[in-house]
Amino acid sequence: IRTVHAGNRYVDPELAADAIAAGDSPLTVREAEVLELAAGGAPVAEIAERAALSQGTVRNYLSSAASKLGAENRHAAVRLARERGWV
Repeated sequence: IRTVHAGNRYVDPELAADAIAAGDSPLTVREAEVLELAAGGAPVAEIAERAALSQGTVRNYLSSAASKLGAENRHAAVRLARERGWV
């Protein structure tokens, strides 16, 4: 609390270690962006509109991200990416 009150940042050592251990994200910027939009449970059409992409492109990004993360679906991909600090 004193650290933050003094205007500095505090990062929990365990969280920092987990983030470092996770390594660099294999996701492209757009894949991460689409996963972030999908995190709230938005349908593909809404994600496409918000990201200014076609629905097919959104599906491709979601599929690619899930594949890179070894996830069975977009929901699992979101969970894995969040756990690793990539979205």
